[in-house]
Amino acid sequence: MLRIMPVGTNAPAEQNHNRTMRSATVRPIPRKQMKAAANQTRAQAAQRIVRFRSPVSFALLIATLFVAFFNLRFWQATAAAFSHGQAADVFFLATLGLVLTLLYAAALLMVPGNTLMIVVAGLLFPLGSMAAFCADSFGLAINSEMIRNVGATDSREALALFSPRIVIYAVCFGVLPQFLVARSRIAPLDLRGHLRHRLLFCAAALALAAPLVGVQASRFGDFATQRRDLHYLSVPGAAVQGLAEYANGRLQDAAGGTAAAAGMPRRIASPAAARPLLVFLVIGETARQMNFQLGGYGRPTNPGLSQVEGVHFFGNVTSCATTTAVSVPCMLSRLGREDFTLAAAARSPNVLSELARAGVEVSLRSNNSGSKGIAGDRRTLDFSESREKPFCDGASCLDGILTTGLEAELAARPAQGGPDRLVVFHQMGSHGPAYYERYPQSAERFTPACQSNDINRCSLDEIRNAYDNTIVYTDQLLTGQIALLRKVSDRFDTALIYLSDHGESLGENGVHLHGAPYEVAPGEQTRIPLIIWMSDAYRARFAIDGACMRGQLPRPYSHDNLYHTLLGAMGARTDFYRGAMDVMETCRATGN
Repeated sequence: MLRIMPVGTNAPAEQNHNRTMRSATVRPIPRKQMKAAANQTRAQAAQRIVRFRSPVSFALLIATLFVAFFNLRFWQATAAAFSHGQAADVFFLATLGLVLTLLYAAALLMVPGNTLMIVVAGLLFPLGSMAAFCADSFGLAINSEMIRNVGATDSREALALFSPRIVIYAVCFGVLPQFLVARSRIAPLDLRGHLRHRLLFCAAALALAAPLVGVQASRFGDFATQRRDLHYLSVPGAAVQGLAEYANGRLQDAAGGTAAAAGMPRRIASPAAARPLLVFLVIGETARQMNFQLGGYGRPTNPGLSQVEGVHFFGNVTSCATTTAVSVPCMLSRLGREDFTLAAAARSPNVLSELARAGVEVSLRSNNSGSKGIAGDRRTLDFSESREKPFCDGASCLDGILTTGLEAELAARPAQGGPDRLVVFHQMGSHGPAYYERYPQSAERFTPACQSNDINRCSLDEIRNAYDNTIVYTDQLLTGQIALLRKVSDRFDTALIYLSDHGESLGENGVHLHGAPYEVAPGEQTRIPLIIWMSDAYRARFAIDGACMRGQLPRPYSHDNLYHTLLGAMGARTDFYRGAMDVMETCRATGN
């Protein structure tokens, strides 16, 4: 039964309880307890802070961390280069480690003030983590061209590098050291104190290192002058140098002058009733010369092209650079490798623009990350983001997509007349490390093939098998494009030029992928294939001697020749055309 109590029931007890609660609530905390709690909080915070008595000790700690833990590949390569089974080898490596530590510490001490030095140290760790990843995983350095290439890379290529290994490097070498840096505190010094500490350190470092280096002068001389490839593996020094060179290059680009003016491109007179020209320029990606059967490779990587009559393979060709972002604009520029800069190229028309001004219809079909600035206002079909089946799987597309709709487009052209046409194809080609994603199952001739983008998990044979399968697929595509050109030869005089942007390292001397500084780049990254095919009608039109062309195959060529060769192939000339640089000019009986 529900009982209703009077309102005033137990009122005195409740009032006593409320007074007790109010008294407990407002009772002040003794000062001694507050002070003890504050001291305890400060003590706990102090335990989380790493204190340094001078900027020198902080700089030495950061330098030691980099030299000892971020340079696995550097020490492996240096030990292999300078180890001769002698006790002096260990002494040299120890001295080199000491010298690098002192140099890195001295460089950090050049940063003024304590706070700014701590901030700079914090920024070095993420950069160092990626530099260590590239060096340890692929034997590559983060130099200025690598940084430029990263800026031109799309999300698809970036994801191809994503793996548990890169996450481990990012966390262990990029994130965790930040806790140490964030808790670091350096004792405050006035300006005179900062100068004194830094000058005393430099003097002591020089006094310590000079005699040690002096007694091993020959080894350090070889290291400094003969083994520059090792310098690019040093972390974070090479990456910082690359950033500085990249920034300086951008500043020079912004301050660059105007390119030399040229006259209007002109066309060579065509024979009476001549059909329009149709030339395919195929820009390969990461295809190296030494893995082409046509160049003497022992594996059948060119089963299609090796059966096509009139294919000319030039095997002594070098690239302008080891990255796509530089090589592709360079190969189409008139500047040549020695004078090429991206800024200068941007201020002068490339060969595609020159041909368009001369009346050639130029179009670009790309399955790569953008046109690298080569297209200008030319018509561009970018298939890299396509979802078309069966070529695309949502993450990437096979290069077979590049000819989609092209045959129907050509068939719609009038049987006679119309402008000459140049179609440029920019392949995804053999871009690594996910080689297995660059070809369909039908092109997998060599097994077992590496099926991971973390190539460190695969054997060298598996990596080579996957890469060779990409060359087989490129062979299929080029063979198909030649077949298409033959199919429309009743309406066009046709030719095909294939040239790769750069090569690739497949584990030779522990180096993978591409992007090595050009001055120390291995031949695997700079030796590239050049293939030229011409229809019978095209050869007759320009009176090209086939025997003469075969005689040109062993000659040394480079990307520098493409500007002139492509102008010649389209029957065009500019003020900058040089016949001696045109691969086919010597073999033209007409002398045009």
